[in-house]
Amino acid sequence: MLELLLAMAVVGILAAIALPAYSSYSQRMKVTIAVRDLGEMSVRIQSYISLTNVPPPDLATVGFGNVLDPWGNPYAYLSFNGLIGKGQMRKDKNLVPINTQFDLYSVGPDGQSRPPITAHESRDDIIMANDGGYIGTAADY
Repeated sequence: MLELLLAMAVVGILAAIALPAYSSYSQRMKVTIAVRDLGEMSVRIQSYISLTNVPPPDLATVGFGNVLDPWGNPYAYLSFNGLIGKGQMRKDKNLVPINTQFDLYSVGPDGQSRPPITAHESRDDIIMANDGGYIGTAADY
C-alpha cells in the first residue's frame, strides 16, 4: 500500500511539472501558426495591391474569408482605402499608425483588441507591422 501511494505521489509530481510545460509549448505553437497565417495573407494582399494599386476590401477577396486564428477567432483586416481619419488604425505607443495601406492581425488568446497596440487588451495580439516587416506579438513590437 505504501509503494502504491509513493508511486501515485511521483506520478502527481511529474504531472504537475509536465502540464505547465505543455501549456507553454501549446501557446507558442499557436502564436507560430498565427504568424505563418498572417505572413501568407500579407503576401496575397501585397500581390493584390501590385495588380490593382489598392488593398482588397476584405480577406475573402484574396481567399481568406473564413479562416480562423488558432484560438478560433476570425483574423482582423482593415483596408485604409477610403478610410476617413486614423481612429481605427493600429497604432504604436506614440499613437502613430504601424502600417500604411492596411492592418492585419489576430486578436490573440483573449479575443479582445483595441487600436493602440500598447492597450492591455492588445498586448497578446499577433500583429503585422511596418508593412510586413514585423509579424509577431504586439508586446514584442
